[in-house]
Amino acid sequence: MIPNTPKKALMAVAVVAATLALTGCKRDSRDLREWVAEVKAQPAPPLDPLPVMRNFETFEYNAQTLRDPFAQPLPDEQGSGLRPDPDRRKEVLEAFPLDSLDMVGTIGAGQDVIGLVMGPDRVTYRVRPGNYMGLSDGRVTGVYEDRIEMVELVPDGAGGWLERQAKIALEDN
Repeated sequence: MIPNTPKKALMAVAVVAATLALTGCKRDSRDLREWVAEVKAQPAPPLDPLPVMRNFETFEYNAQTLRDPFAQPLPDEQGSGLRPDPDRRKEVLEAFPLDSLDMVGTIGAGQDVIGLVMGPDRVTYRVRPGNYMGLSDGRVTGVYEDRIEMVELVPDGAGGWLERQAKIALEDN
């Protein structure tokens, strides 16, 4: 029974240690109660004053009779101005964006100048005034030795169309 004796001794030591630990937890908390009472007895800090209300300038809206800028325009308001011709047969260079076309030279002189334009398909096309090129209905208005000028039709965002000047210049390589 000698081996049992250390177990009993160890058990006794554990019970004594637990009893001391629990008695140490029971402490007088009178000082804590006094401190809480002191803090509660102090006056509360003053509140911030309410913000001052500002007077705002009034505005009278007088545009009730004008067209609503967010409403779709009526068919008669769109006008009969510029618009692409839906019946016109598309030309070959209208399949390419304008920035993908390169002017590579000219043929002829004076009024009979023909522009040479290379497309992204690496084919060179002849261009005269009146031809179309680019994705925005770009009509060629002039062919010069150093550039090709055109007018494009672009939507204005309100159901109409605007003319925009564009050109392709001969690049020095």
